[in-house]
Amino acid sequence: MKRALWVVCVGVLACLGAAGSRAEDKDSKEVVELDGLKATVPADWKKEQPKSNLRYAQFRVPRAEGDDADAELVIFKGLGGTVKQNVDRWKASFIPPEGKTIDDVSTLQKRKVAGFPATYLDVRGTYRDGVPGSTKVTKRPGYRMLAVQVDGDKNPYHFKLTGPAKTIEKHKKEFDKWLESFK
Repeated sequence: MKRALWVVCVGVLACLGAAGSRAEDKDSKEVVELDGLKATVPADWKKEQPKSNLRYAQFRVPRAEGDDADAELVIFKGLGGTVKQNVDRWKASFIPPEGKTIDDVSTLQKRKVAGFPATYLDVRGTYRDGVPGSTKVTKRPGYRMLAVQVDGDKNPYHFKLTGPAKTIEKHKKEFDKWLESFK
């Protein structure tokens, strides 16, 4: 009887500990640091192990109601290419809807992030999901990407938030606020 009671107590404590841990995780704040500039990501963005060593950081951004996938935020540090080359590559990862050109479904803006020049691309259509140059590509219709190149003091940085269009729309304001929060 004592052993059974002990097992129940340990189980209850483990459940309470797990619940507390989940609550802490929801409230925890992940900070991204780029050459001394810092910004705290929204609490519901979950840090992930980057899929490749070219990625500086990677986050899972929760899907909007009705979407079948989460969005992915990827940050690259120190990779080259001119703004034009990167924008052209990002646009090429999308197929515009029938009767439209890629320029019809994309907007390009000049901005500042922490005082540094930034180029901000918003593009939508069918996303060619795969490693550049790979023959394995999954076409994802109804996707959108917010891609930003920041020409920092020490390094260029690239931010790509990609996912279903409805999910990207849901998170666009907080993504923009997050970029503006780098100090």
